[in-house]
Amino acid sequence: MAVERVLSGMRPTGSLHLGHYHGVLKNWVRLQHEHECLFFVADWHALTTHYDTPEVIEESVWEMVIDWLAAGVDPANATIFIQSRVPEHAELHTLLSMITPLSWLERVPTYKDQQERLSSKDLSTYGFLGYPLLQSADILIYKATQVPVGEDQIPHIEFTREIARRFNHIYGKEPGFEEKAEAAIRKLGNKRSALYEEMRNAYQETGDEEALMAARAMIEEQQGLSLGDKERLLGYLEGGGKIILIEPEYKLTPASKMPGLDGQKMSKSYNNTISLRESPDAVAKKIRTMPTDPARIRRTDPGDPAKCPVWQLHEVYSDDARKEWVQTGCKSAGIGCIECKQPVIDAVLEELKPIQERAAQYAEDPTLVKNVVAEGCERARKLARETMREVREAMGLNYS
Repeated sequence: MAVERVLSGMRPTGSLHLGHYHGVLKNWVRLQHEHECLFFVADWHALTTHYDTPEVIEESVWEMVIDWLAAGVDPANATIFIQSRVPEHAELHTLLSMITPLSWLERVPTYKDQQERLSSKDLSTYGFLGYPLLQSADILIYKATQVPVGEDQIPHIEFTREIARRFNHIYGKEPGFEEKAEAAIRKLGNKRSALYEEMRNAYQETGDEEALMAARAMIEEQQGLSLGDKERLLGYLEGGGKIILIEPEYKLTPASKMPGLDGQKMSKSYNNTISLRESPDAVAKKIRTMPTDPARIRRTDPGDPAKCPVWQLHEVYSDDARKEWVQTGCKSAGIGCIECKQPVIDAVLEELKPIQERAAQYAEDPTLVKNVVAEGCERARKLARETMREVREAMGLNYS
């Protein structure tokens, strides 16, 4: 079975909050124990919308890495790096731009959406138009097989798959490809050769996906084959050429159930967040001053939890018994709003305590964080250089 490689990044544009923790970081912490993972600070991506306020990016980079480490992302289990410290991303982006039709970029749904949403900013830049291609380069340069995304990002992964397919189609046809592929089949031995041909025919003639998966697994398991032969066999299997760039799959992340202080989604743009390193007093004050059911003007007025943002926090943090206490107490006016908010305050502070303790250790010794990132950049760069060697060779840029 091929190694599953997961890649994900985050833009450094301000302090991280509980929405990031529940929506992204908890998922990363789980994934790092299941697959090979690379997590990167997308500082070039941040410039696509924050090109005129680079100081925000500079301030946020290291703080964001501290938050990742504090949340449980472990450099022993995952590669943590900064995008701009691996210049190969930019090289692959440039080379892919040579074959990317403009219309493909213009039809990415987030292109129009973001322009409308951020209408106060001039986003008629090449960088903004090309950011889905930079995102594709980020993924393809590591031959990532899975990319965790929310539903709105699925078109970006489809776009990346199309780019990989187009690249392989144009550049995967090395001279004598079929002869080299046939020679590689013979290296499998009689029994496996026959099986490969059978599965190849089943896929190409009837689109049998199971045969495709089984053949891929068989190729990956072969110890005596060179990487080039494996890629030729994979390409020949699908009727194309040599597979140079791998088409990634999207891995749908569970939607963050973390509501903001006003009942909307927790987001910096709504100013309704609790940041991961907010002081206990500030957290308590924010939750105590949260709006509640407008029908509860006086303590003795009954309310409806369904109309109260505090209830949404109970849904995240409270067990069934506590929820029952809220439902009964609110509807009968048996408990007041301040009383109802206290268990939420306690639960949020309990969740933040270990995160803040770990963050303090890293904040006190910045060299720890710098070392983690330096090692991560070195590991990432090694993988990126290997891909770029293959890409340059395929594009005829390997001359000396």
